[in-house]
Amino acid sequence: MDWKNEINTMAIDARNCSFELACLSSERKNEFLSLLAEILIQKSDKILMFNQKDVKKCQKHNYSQAFIDRLLLTPERIKKMAASLRNIVNLEDPVGKIIWETIRPNGLVIKKVRVPIGVIAIIYESRPDVTIEATSLCIKSGNCVLLRGGKESVFSNSILVECVKEALEKTGINQNAVNLVKVGGRAGVKYLLSLNESIDLVIPRGGESLIRAVVSHSKIPVIKHYKGVCHIYVDSEADETMALKVCLNAKVQRPGTCNAMETLLVHRDIAHSFLPEMAELFKQHNVEIRGCNETLKIIPWAKPATEQDWAEEYLDLIISIKIVNNVSEAIAHINRYGTRHSDAIITRNNDTASRFIEEIDSACVYHNASTRFTDGGEFGLGAEIGISTDKIHARGPMALEELTTYKYLIYGNGQIRT
Repeated sequence: MDWKNEINTMAIDARNCSFELACLSSERKNEFLSLLAEILIQKSDKILMFNQKDVKKCQKHNYSQAFIDRLLLTPERIKKMAASLRNIVNLEDPVGKIIWETIRPNGLVIKKVRVPIGVIAIIYESRPDVTIEATSLCIKSGNCVLLRGGKESVFSNSILVECVKEALEKTGINQNAVNLVKVGGRAGVKYLLSLNESIDLVIPRGGESLIRAVVSHSKIPVIKHYKGVCHIYVDSEADETMALKVCLNAKVQRPGTCNAMETLLVHRDIAHSFLPEMAELFKQHNVEIRGCNETLKIIPWAKPATEQDWAEEYLDLIISIKIVNNVSEAIAHINRYGTRHSDAIITRNNDTASRFIEEIDSACVYHNASTRFTDGGEFGLGAEIGISTDKIHARGPMALEELTTYKYLIYGNGQIRT
C-alpha cells in the first residue's frame, strides 16, 4: 500500500467511525479519558525513553533551546497531561446540549442542538503534548481525529498514540477514532488537505510558515491558530512592582509558547524609572533586548529594533521594547503589529484599562495579568485544541464547545406548509 492509499484509508475509516462516535455516551467517553490518564502514568518511563530519542536527534541538529523545551517531556509534564485528562472527565459533555428551542404557532417544536463536527485533522509541529490534548478534546466532543505531528516528534507521538489505542481498545471504542499520519512527508500533508469528502475541519498548530502552507493548500475549512505576537503595555499609572513581576513572567516563564510576551510597550512618563530595573531582570534571565531609539538611551546595551522586530514572534528569550507617548499610541501599535492573540495593560487607572480592553482587537485582553494565562486549562476549559486567532466560529482557547457545531431538530404532528 503506497502512502496515498494509507492516508486515504485512514480518512475514510475516520469518516465511517465518526457516525458511531457521535452517538457515544458521556460515560464511555469519560471511561476512555480516565483509563488513558492511568496508562500515561503507567508507561511514563517508556514515553520518556521515546521522547529522548526525539530530543537527542534535535540537539544533534542544533535546534534552539526554546524548540527543545517545546519538544521535551518530563515526569511532571506527563503528570500534567494525565491531570488534564481527569479534568476533562469532569467537564460537561457538549454533545446533545440544547442551545435554543421554540414552539411555532403551527405547533412545530424546533430545537437547536450541539453535535460533533465529525472528522478533524490536527497538523502540528514539535509539541507532543498536543497529541494528548487534541485526542482528549476530540473524543469528549464526539469527533474523530487524524493527527499529523512534526518529524521532530515522531517517536514521542508514536508512543502516545500507542497509549491512546490501548485505552480505546479497552473501553470498546473504535480505534479508527484516532490515527497518527506518519507517511508522505510534505506531500503527505498536501494530500491530507485535499480529502474534503472525508475530513470536515483542519486545525494547524505551529509557526507562521506551517499555518500559511496549510491555508494555501487546504480544500477543507481551516481554523487558524496563528502566531502570537503578544504585547504588554505598562501605563504611566502602573504599579511598577506588579509590572516587573508580570512582564518577567510573560517573557521568561516559557518563552517558546504562543502566549509569551514578544513586545513590551512602556509609557514615556514611567520609562526612566521602570525600564532600568526591568532590563536588569531580563539580563539576569539571559533575555536579549531590542529597543527603539528612546529605549536605547535608557538601556545602552540593547540592540536597535528594526521594523521587522515589531511583528516578530521570537518564541525565544528575545524581546522588543518601545516607548510610547500614551495609551492611544500603544493601542494603535498593537492593532497594527499584533496577531489578535493576547495583549495586556498594567495600570491602576480603570478608565484607561477599560479603553484598552474595548479597543484592542485580540482574542484575549488582560488587565494587570500575564498573557501566559491564555490557555484552555487556565481558563477552566480542561485543555485546548489551540488558540484560535480567527473571528468566525471559534476565537481564543478552543475547547469542547468550539469542537461542536449544531443541527436543528424539528418535531411535528403532520404539519404541512401552505
